[in-house]
Amino acid sequence: MIPYGRQDISDQDIQAVLEVLQSDFLTQGPAVPRFEAAAIAHCDAKFAVAVNSATSALHIACMALDLGPGDILWTVPNTFVASANVGLFCGADVDFVDIDPATYCMSVTALAEKLEAADQIGRLPKVLIPVHFAGQSCDMRAIAELAQKYGVRVIEDASHAIGARYLDQPVGNCAYSDICVFSFHPVKIITTAEGGLATTNDPKLAERMQLHRSHGVTRDPKLMDQASEGGWYYQMVELGYNYRMTEMQAALGVTQFERLDAFVARRNLLAKRYDELLTDLPVICPVQNPDNYSAFHLYPIQVENRAQVFAQLRENGIGVNVHYIPVHTQPYWKARGFEEGDFPNSESYYARAISIPLYFGLSEGDQDKVIEEIARATKVI
Repeated sequence: MIPYGRQDISDQDIQAVLEVLQSDFLTQGPAVPRFEAAAIAHCDAKFAVAVNSATSALHIACMALDLGPGDILWTVPNTFVASANVGLFCGADVDFVDIDPATYCMSVTALAEKLEAADQIGRLPKVLIPVHFAGQSCDMRAIAELAQKYGVRVIEDASHAIGARYLDQPVGNCAYSDICVFSFHPVKIITTAEGGLATTNDPKLAERMQLHRSHGVTRDPKLMDQASEGGWYYQMVELGYNYRMTEMQAALGVTQFERLDAFVARRNLLAKRYDELLTDLPVICPVQNPDNYSAFHLYPIQVENRAQVFAQLRENGIGVNVHYIPVHTQPYWKARGFEEGDFPNSESYYARAISIPLYFGLSEGDQDKVIEEIARATKVI
Protein backbone atom coordinates (compact mmCIF):
# COMPACT_ATOMS: atom_id res chain seq x y z
CA MET A 1 0.00 0.00 0.00
CA ILE A 2 1.28 3.45 -0.94
CA PRO A 3 0.10 5.66 1.98
CA TYR A 4 -1.29 9.16 1.49
CA GLY A 5 1.36 10.43 3.89
CA ARG A 6 4.13 9.19 6.17
CA GLN A 7 7.02 10.43 8.26
CA ASP A 8 10.67 10.30 7.22
CA ILE A 9 12.94 9.34 10.13
CA SER A 10 16.72 9.48 9.71
CA ASP A 11 19.54 7.92 11.72
CA GLN A 12 20.23 11.41 13.07
CA ASP A 13 16.64 11.63 14.33
CA ILE A 14 16.97 8.27 16.07
CA GLN A 15 20.30 9.20 17.64
CA ALA A 16 18.86 12.47 18.96
CA VAL A 17 16.05 10.62 20.71
CA LEU A 18 18.44 7.99 22.10
CA GLU A 19 20.63 10.73 23.56
CA VAL A 20 17.64 12.13 25.43
CA LEU A 21 16.69 8.67 26.74
CA GLN A 22 20.24 8.34 28.11
CA SER A 23 20.19 11.83 29.65
CA ASP A 24 18.90 13.17 32.97
CA PHE A 25 15.80 14.79 31.46
CA LEU A 26 12.86 13.09 29.77
CA THR A 27 10.64 16.10 30.31
CA GLN A 28 11.15 19.81 31.10
CA GLY A 29 14.80 19.74 30.08
CA PRO A 30 16.93 21.54 27.47
CA ALA A 31 15.49 19.95 24.30
CA VAL A 32 12.16 21.80 24.33
CA PRO A 33 13.82 25.25 24.43
CA ARG A 34 16.09 24.15 21.58
CA PHE A 35 13.06 23.10 19.56
CA GLU A 36 11.35 26.40 20.27
CA ALA A 37 14.52 28.26 19.23
CA ALA A 38 14.55 26.34 15.93
CA ALA A 39 10.94 27.37 15.30
CA ILE A 40 11.68 31.01 16.14
CA ALA A 41 14.62 31.03 13.74
CA HIS A 42 12.67 29.42 10.92
CA CYS A 43 9.48 31.44 11.32
CA ASP A 44 11.16 34.76 12.10
CA ALA A 45 8.87 35.14 15.13
CA LYS A 46 9.81 36.48 18.55
CA PHE A 47 8.37 33.68 20.70
CA ALA A 48 7.45 30.00 20.38
CA VAL A 49 5.61 27.75 22.84
CA ALA A 50 5.85 23.99 22.27
CA VAL A 51 3.07 21.68 23.46
CA ASN A 52 1.91 18.08 23.08
CA SER A 53 -0.43 18.64 20.10
CA ALA A 54 -1.71 21.31 17.73
CA THR A 55 -5.10 21.02 19.43
CA SER A 56 -3.43 21.99 22.72
CA ALA A 57 -1.69 24.87 20.95
CA LEU A 58 -5.00 26.13 19.56
CA HIS A 59 -6.59 25.82 22.99
CA ILE A 60 -3.93 27.79 24.86
CA ALA A 61 -3.91 30.36 22.05
CA CYS A 62 -7.64 30.92 22.57
CA MET A 63 -7.12 31.10 26.33
CA ALA A 64 -4.32 33.63 25.92
CA LEU A 65 -6.74 35.82 23.95
CA ASP A 66 -9.30 35.51 26.79
CA LEU A 67 -11.88 33.68 24.68
CA GLY A 68 -14.68 32.65 27.03
CA PRO A 69 -18.41 32.34 27.67
CA GLY A 70 -20.39 34.95 25.73
CA ASP A 71 -17.67 35.23 23.08
CA ILE A 72 -17.75 33.86 19.52
CA LEU A 73 -15.11 32.03 17.49
CA TRP A 74 -15.25 31.63 13.71
CA THR A 75 -13.31 29.12 11.63
CA VAL A 76 -13.95 27.16 8.41
CA PRO A 77 -15.92 23.93 7.93
CA ASN A 78 -13.11 22.46 5.79
CA THR A 79 -10.81 21.50 8.63
CA PHE A 80 -10.32 18.87 11.31
CA VAL A 81 -12.83 19.21 14.15
CA ALA A 82 -10.19 20.57 16.56
CA SER A 83 -10.18 24.00 14.90
CA ALA A 84 -13.79 24.46 16.02
CA ASN A 85 -13.77 22.38 19.19
CA VAL A 86 -11.26 24.64 20.93
CA GLY A 87 -13.86 27.39 20.97
CA LEU A 88 -16.21 25.11 22.90
CA PHE A 89 -13.38 24.18 25.29
CA CYS A 90 -13.34 27.87 26.26
CA GLY A 91 -17.11 28.09 26.61
CA ALA A 92 -17.52 30.25 23.50
CA ASP A 93 -20.03 29.93 20.67
CA VAL A 94 -18.66 28.76 17.32
CA ASP A 95 -19.67 29.59 13.76
CA PHE A 96 -18.11 29.04 10.35
CA VAL A 97 -17.03 30.96 7.25
CA ASP A 98 -17.24 29.13 3.93
CA ILE A 99 -14.17 28.41 1.79
CA ASP A 100 -12.97 29.74 -1.53
CA PRO A 101 -13.93 27.08 -4.11
CA ALA A 102 -10.55 27.40 -5.85
CA THR A 103 -8.05 27.35 -2.95
CA TYR A 104 -10.22 25.54 -0.34
CA CYS A 105 -9.07 28.13 2.23
CA MET A 106 -11.25 30.72 4.00
CA SER A 107 -13.07 32.91 1.49
CA VAL A 108 -12.22 36.56 2.01
CA THR A 109 -15.46 37.54 0.25
CA ALA A 110 -17.56 35.32 2.51
CA LEU A 111 -15.70 36.62 5.55
CA ALA A 112 -16.28 40.26 4.61
CA GLU A 113 -19.99 39.66 4.07
CA LYS A 114 -20.39 37.72 7.30
CA LEU A 115 -18.49 40.31 9.36
CA GLU A 116 -20.62 43.13 7.99
CA ALA A 117 -23.81 41.23 8.83
CA ALA A 118 -22.52 40.29 12.29
CA ASP A 119 -21.56 43.87 13.02
CA GLN A 120 -25.09 45.04 12.25
CA ILE A 121 -26.60 42.68 14.84
CA GLY A 122 -23.83 42.98 17.43
CA ARG A 123 -22.58 39.39 17.05
CA LEU A 124 -18.99 39.85 15.91
CA PRO A 125 -16.52 37.09 16.71
CA LYS A 126 -13.79 37.70 19.26
CA VAL A 127 -11.44 35.20 17.59
CA LEU A 128 -11.06 34.14 13.96
CA ILE A 129 -9.17 30.96 13.02
CA PRO A 130 -8.36 30.79 9.28
CA VAL A 131 -6.95 27.38 8.30
CA HIS A 132 -4.03 27.06 5.88
CA PHE A 133 -5.50 24.04 4.15
CA ALA A 134 -3.17 21.46 2.54
CA GLY A 135 -0.14 23.66 3.24
CA GLN A 136 -1.26 26.81 1.41
CA SER A 137 -1.66 30.03 3.38
CA CYS A 138 -4.96 31.84 3.41
CA ASP A 139 -4.94 35.39 2.07
CA MET A 140 -3.78 36.65 5.44
CA ARG A 141 -3.18 40.28 4.47
CA ALA A 142 -6.82 40.66 3.39
CA ILE A 143 -8.04 38.72 6.43
CA ALA A 144 -5.93 40.87 8.76
CA GLU A 145 -7.34 44.07 7.26
CA LEU A 146 -10.88 42.85 7.91
CA ALA A 147 -10.00 41.66 11.40
CA GLN A 148 -8.49 45.03 12.27
CA LYS A 149 -11.52 46.87 10.89
CA TYR A 150 -13.89 44.92 13.15
CA GLY A 151 -11.62 44.42 16.17
CA VAL A 152 -11.24 40.65 15.79
CA ARG A 153 -8.20 38.69 17.05
CA VAL A 154 -6.64 36.18 14.64
CA ILE A 155 -5.09 32.75 15.22
CA GLU A 156 -3.62 31.13 12.11
CA ASP A 157 -4.21 27.37 12.09
CA ALA A 158 -1.07 26.47 10.16
CA SER A 159 -1.15 22.81 11.17
CA HIS A 160 -0.54 21.93 7.51
CA ALA A 161 1.89 24.72 6.71
CA ILE A 162 5.24 24.61 8.50
CA GLY A 163 7.77 25.57 5.83
CA ALA A 164 5.22 27.47 3.72
CA ARG A 165 5.60 31.10 2.69
CA TYR A 166 3.11 33.91 2.09
CA LEU A 167 4.11 37.11 0.30
CA ASP A 168 7.67 35.78 0.49
CA GLN A 169 7.55 35.65 4.29
CA PRO A 170 7.57 32.48 6.39
CA VAL A 171 4.21 31.31 7.67
CA GLY A 172 4.46 31.66 11.43
CA ASN A 173 6.00 35.11 11.55
CA CYS A 174 2.63 36.47 12.74
CA ALA A 175 2.82 39.51 10.47
CA TYR A 176 -0.96 39.24 9.99
CA SER A 177 -2.08 37.46 13.15
CA ASP A 178 -1.79 37.40 16.92
CA ILE A 179 -0.73 33.74 17.11
CA CYS A 180 0.13 31.00 14.62
CA VAL A 181 -0.20 27.29 15.39
CA PHE A 182 1.60 24.29 13.86
CA SER A 183 1.16 20.51 14.04
CA PHE A 184 3.90 17.88 14.08
CA HIS A 185 1.77 14.75 13.71
CA PRO A 186 3.59 12.00 11.75
CA VAL A 187 1.82 12.75 8.46
CA LYS A 188 2.68 16.46 8.63
CA ILE A 189 5.74 18.11 7.03
CA ILE A 190 8.03 17.43 9.99
CA THR A 191 7.16 15.36 13.03
CA THR A 192 7.68 15.10 16.77
CA ALA A 193 5.49 11.93 16.79
CA GLU A 194 2.71 14.03 18.33
CA GLY A 195 3.18 17.69 19.08
CA GLY A 196 2.26 21.26 18.39
CA LEU A 197 3.66 24.75 18.70
CA ALA A 198 2.41 28.33 18.79
CA THR A 199 4.37 31.35 17.61
CA THR A 200 3.67 34.97 18.50
CA ASN A 201 5.36 38.35 18.59
CA ASP A 202 3.52 39.46 21.74
CA PRO A 203 5.43 38.76 24.99
CA LYS A 204 2.23 38.80 27.07
CA LEU A 205 0.57 36.20 24.85
CA ALA A 206 3.70 34.03 24.98
CA GLU A 207 3.80 34.31 28.76
CA ARG A 208 0.16 33.30 29.12
CA MET A 209 0.52 30.35 26.74
CA GLN A 210 3.56 29.16 28.68
CA LEU A 211 1.47 29.25 31.86
CA HIS A 212 -1.52 27.52 30.30
CA ARG A 213 0.56 24.60 28.98
CA SER A 214 1.78 23.74 32.49
CA HIS A 215 -1.10 23.96 34.99
CA GLY A 216 -0.90 27.76 35.28
CA VAL A 217 2.05 27.23 37.63
CA THR A 218 5.06 29.56 37.76
CA ARG A 219 8.28 30.14 39.67
CA ASP A 220 8.73 33.57 38.12
CA PRO A 221 8.81 36.14 40.96
CA LYS A 222 7.27 38.87 38.81
CA LEU A 223 4.13 36.76 38.30
CA MET A 224 3.66 35.88 41.99
CA ASP A 225 1.62 37.82 44.53
CA GLN A 226 4.25 37.46 47.24
CA ALA A 227 7.96 36.80 47.67
CA SER A 228 9.23 33.25 47.16
CA GLU A 229 9.48 31.16 50.32
CA GLY A 230 12.48 29.22 48.97
CA GLY A 231 13.88 27.18 46.09
CA TRP A 232 10.92 24.79 46.19
CA TYR A 233 8.30 27.51 45.91
CA TYR A 234 5.81 27.95 43.07
CA GLN A 235 2.40 29.50 42.61
CA MET A 236 -0.58 28.62 40.49
CA VAL A 237 -1.61 31.98 39.03
CA GLU A 238 -3.97 30.81 36.25
CA LEU A 239 -6.01 27.70 35.47
CA GLY A 240 -3.91 25.69 33.05
CA TYR A 241 -3.39 22.18 31.70
CA ASN A 242 -0.67 19.59 31.34
CA TYR A 243 0.05 20.24 27.68
CA ARG A 244 3.84 19.96 27.91
CA MET A 245 5.95 18.45 25.14
CA THR A 246 8.42 15.72 26.16
CA GLU A 247 12.17 15.96 25.63
CA MET A 248 12.09 13.00 23.22
CA GLN A 249 9.53 14.74 21.02
CA ALA A 250 11.48 17.99 21.06
CA ALA A 251 14.81 16.31 20.23
CA LEU A 252 13.19 14.63 17.23
CA GLY A 253 11.72 17.99 16.22
CA VAL A 254 15.10 19.73 16.34
CA THR A 255 16.69 17.32 13.88
CA GLN A 256 13.58 17.25 11.71
CA PHE A 257 13.76 21.06 11.45
CA GLU A 258 17.22 20.71 9.90
CA ARG A 259 15.60 18.97 6.90
CA LEU A 260 12.46 21.10 6.68
CA ASP A 261 13.50 23.02 3.56
CA ALA A 262 14.40 19.77 1.78
CA PHE A 263 11.10 18.18 2.81
CA VAL A 264 9.06 21.10 1.45
CA ALA A 265 11.10 21.39 -1.76
CA ARG A 266 10.54 17.68 -2.49
CA ARG A 267 6.81 17.99 -1.83
CA ASN A 268 6.62 20.93 -4.23
CA LEU A 269 8.49 18.98 -6.89
CA LEU A 270 6.13 16.02 -6.52
CA ALA A 271 3.09 18.32 -6.56
CA LYS A 272 4.27 19.96 -9.78
CA ARG A 273 4.74 16.52 -11.28
CA TYR A 274 1.18 15.60 -10.25
CA ASP A 275 -0.04 18.80 -11.93
CA GLU A 276 1.57 17.67 -15.18
CA LEU A 277 0.65 13.97 -15.02
CA LEU A 278 -2.98 14.61 -14.12
CA THR A 279 -3.56 17.16 -16.90
CA ASP A 280 -5.42 14.78 -19.22
CA LEU A 281 -7.39 12.95 -16.53
CA PRO A 282 -10.94 13.87 -15.41
CA VAL A 283 -9.85 15.34 -12.09
CA ILE A 284 -9.63 18.84 -10.63
CA CYS A 285 -6.19 19.64 -9.24
CA PRO A 286 -5.59 22.08 -6.37
CA VAL A 287 -5.10 25.71 -7.34
CA GLN A 288 -2.18 27.66 -5.88
CA ASN A 289 -2.41 31.36 -5.06
CA PRO A 290 0.64 33.03 -6.68
CA ASP A 291 1.28 34.84 -3.38
CA ASN A 292 2.03 31.47 -1.77
CA TYR A 293 4.74 28.86 -1.59
CA SER A 294 2.83 25.89 -0.22
CA ALA A 295 4.21 23.31 2.18
CA PHE A 296 1.99 20.77 0.33
CA HIS A 297 0.94 18.74 3.32
CA LEU A 298 -1.80 17.36 1.07
CA TYR A 299 -2.49 17.05 -2.63
CA PRO A 300 -6.31 16.96 -2.80
CA ILE A 301 -7.99 16.24 -6.12
CA GLN A 302 -11.70 16.29 -6.94
CA VAL A 303 -13.37 13.51 -8.91
CA GLU A 304 -16.85 12.41 -9.88
CA ASN A 305 -18.17 9.22 -8.27
CA ARG A 306 -15.81 9.78 -5.33
CA ALA A 307 -16.91 6.76 -3.27
CA GLN A 308 -16.35 4.38 -6.17
CA VAL A 309 -12.99 5.91 -7.11
CA PHE A 310 -11.86 5.94 -3.48
CA ALA A 311 -12.75 2.28 -2.97
CA GLN A 312 -11.05 1.17 -6.18
CA LEU A 313 -7.86 3.06 -5.36
CA ARG A 314 -7.72 1.54 -1.89
CA GLU A 315 -8.35 -1.93 -3.33
CA ASN A 316 -5.42 -1.44 -5.71
CA GLY A 317 -2.88 -0.36 -3.12
CA ILE A 318 -3.25 3.42 -3.17
CA GLY A 319 -3.82 4.61 0.40
CA VAL A 320 -5.93 7.65 -0.36
CA ASN A 321 -7.84 9.60 2.26
CA VAL A 322 -10.39 12.43 2.42
CA HIS A 323 -9.81 15.85 4.02
CA TYR A 324 -12.25 16.91 5.40
CA ILE A 325 -15.82 16.01 6.22
CA PRO A 326 -17.20 19.53 6.88
CA VAL A 327 -17.27 20.11 10.62
CA HIS A 328 -20.80 21.54 10.63
CA THR A 329 -22.18 18.27 9.18
CA GLN A 330 -20.90 16.15 12.07
CA PRO A 331 -23.70 14.87 14.36
CA TYR A 332 -22.44 16.83 17.37
CA TRP A 333 -22.43 20.10 15.44
CA LYS A 334 -25.76 19.41 13.74
CA ALA A 335 -27.22 19.01 17.22
CA ARG A 336 -25.99 22.55 17.89
CA GLY A 337 -28.16 23.89 15.06
CA PHE A 338 -26.08 23.58 11.90
CA GLU A 339 -27.50 21.93 8.79
CA GLU A 340 -26.26 20.53 5.51
CA GLY A 341 -26.46 23.32 2.96
CA ASP A 342 -25.21 25.99 5.37
CA PHE A 343 -21.77 26.20 3.72
CA PRO A 344 -22.16 25.01 0.13
CA ASN A 345 -18.58 25.50 -1.07
CA SER A 346 -17.20 23.31 1.72
CA GLU A 347 -19.85 20.68 1.08
CA SER A 348 -19.34 20.70 -2.69
CA TYR A 349 -15.59 20.31 -2.28
CA TYR A 350 -15.99 17.48 0.24
CA ALA A 351 -18.38 15.55 -2.04
CA ARG A 352 -15.60 15.11 -4.64
CA ALA A 353 -12.38 15.31 -2.60
CA ILE A 354 -9.66 12.68 -2.41
CA SER A 355 -6.20 13.27 -0.94
CA ILE A 356 -3.69 11.26 -2.97
CA PRO A 357 -0.24 10.16 -1.75
CA LEU A 358 2.26 12.94 -1.14
CA TYR A 359 5.25 12.70 1.19
CA PHE A 360 9.00 13.21 1.14
CA GLY A 361 9.86 9.56 0.50
CA LEU A 362 7.37 9.05 -2.34
CA SER A 363 9.32 7.81 -5.37
CA GLU A 364 8.52 8.83 -8.91
CA GLY A 365 7.82 5.18 -9.65
CA ASP A 366 5.22 5.05 -6.90
CA GLN A 367 3.83 8.35 -8.12
CA ASP A 368 3.47 6.87 -11.60
CA LYS A 369 1.60 3.96 -10.03
CA VAL A 370 -0.75 6.41 -8.31
CA ILE A 371 -1.46 8.12 -11.64
CA GLU A 372 -2.03 4.79 -13.37
CA GLU A 373 -4.57 3.71 -10.76
CA ILE A 374 -6.36 7.09 -10.81
CA ALA A 375 -6.65 6.78 -14.57
CA ARG A 376 -8.03 3.28 -14.25
CA ALA A 377 -10.45 4.23 -11.47
CA THR A 378 -11.79 7.18 -13.45
CA LYS A 379 -12.31 4.89 -16.48
CA VAL A 380 -9.73 6.52 -18.72
CA ILE A 381 -7.77 3.28 -19.21
